[in-house]
Amino acid sequence: MIPLSLAEVARVTGALLADVPDPATLVTGPVVIDSREAGPGSLFAALPGTRTDGHAFAAAAVGAGAVAALLTRPVGTPALVVPDVQAALGALARAVVDRLPELTVIGITGSVGKTTTKDLTAQLVETLAPTVAPRNSFNNEIGHPLTVLRATDQTRYLVAELAARGPGHIAQLCQIAPPRLGAVLCVGHAHAGEFGGLDAIAAAKGELPAALPPDGIAVLNADDRRVAAMAARTTAEVVTFGRSGGAQVRADRVRCDEAGRAGFTLVTPAGSAPVRLRLYGEHHVYNALAAATLALQLGMPVADVGAGLSAAEARSRWRMEVTRLPDGVTVVNDAYNANPDSVRAAIAAVAAMARGRRGFAVLGHMTELGADADRLHEQIGAEVAAAGLAGLVVVGEHAAPMLAGTKAVPGWQGELVHVPDAAAAVAALHDRLRDGDVVLVKASHSIHLERVALALTGEQPLDGEAGPGG
Repeated sequence: MIPLSLAEVARVTGALLADVPDPATLVTGPVVIDSREAGPGSLFAALPGTRTDGHAFAAAAVGAGAVAALLTRPVGTPALVVPDVQAALGALARAVVDRLPELTVIGITGSVGKTTTKDLTAQLVETLAPTVAPRNSFNNEIGHPLTVLRATDQTRYLVAELAARGPGHIAQLCQIAPPRLGAVLCVGHAHAGEFGGLDAIAAAKGELPAALPPDGIAVLNADDRRVAAMAARTTAEVVTFGRSGGAQVRADRVRCDEAGRAGFTLVTPAGSAPVRLRLYGEHHVYNALAAATLALQLGMPVADVGAGLSAAEARSRWRMEVTRLPDGVTVVNDAYNANPDSVRAAIAAVAAMARGRRGFAVLGHMTELGADADRLHEQIGAEVAAAGLAGLVVVGEHAAPMLAGTKAVPGWQGELVHVPDAAAAVAALHDRLRDGDVVLVKASHSIHLERVALALTGEQPLDGEAGPGG
């Protein structure tokens, strides 16, 4: 964060200073919401948690070196008291952006692929100039300002991942850090229950191109009709990406190796370059194309983009994270989150990885799908059978419609297992897996099905508590 005095922070957030010996004291360290991350010069923001109130940790943060805490009430430590800590974080982040005229903000949104595209984009543009990007999925009204507040006067690019659970959310995030470049990846079923359908989701995702300035650049997926239609919502220049011939930046001659990693020729108006992704799954081609388009618009040569994509690694955990065990089993931990589109992509990727071997899927509930939840879960069950996987382990009551979907596919000879929780899923797999098998683990984040993958890899044994189930 750029150095700001407590008096300046109070002014931009509308805070009252309480128990502050010297208002000229500078905040020079990061803004944190976990007191364990506080250090010299930091600012601690007290947010309500699921089990406790952040105000209870203000003294610990100050003891660790924080110069003050952002609070809604005084607690006896140096504090900036505001009515709403979350709103104050947003105001402070906007004030920092306004003080960084050389900063270019790059916004990325879409129903799936945001985090991977963010990671790929960051790995490309950070070779051009100092870059800040979110850790993992810091993409909401809390994580977004915390990411912005990591920018310094040396930062030239801020790659922002923008999520939404309702109308107006992305527009609000764009007000905190106004983007000059914005990429929309796709419109899918994620959070369909909260939005009320794909058209409503498209309207929300379209808030990003709508927020771009006339001298900005909207990067849109030419192969998604709802995304392509967002060109009408922006005054910025529109640049398209995709696999179809009409896309300005496209992937030609896409092929996957025996591990399921995609290679292609990156075709652009400025020339072509070979790309061999290290990420698993053909669906990452679109993420790579979006990242490539953003980097090209910032002046990166085509050859460098191709080389950068080929060297890029997965930076965020539990997203097609592949672990090969000594016994020959391959575990694909894609359990960070799930919706019908991302699950289909993961199933296809694992089917490709398991070609000539046995593939298993361990799938749990996909949340926030509304009235279509049962139907969409049934479709996923059918996808498993259609992909020819050897088995499906369904975890929990709410994921049970997958069973009916799988059984409805004629001729599938795979094994179908329904278990109540993560521990039972691990037990079922231990009885079935053998050398060479490939196992996918995936569910919505709140189900915490990553525990299955971590138990299989030995990284984190299950503690015996009840699993996610229903």
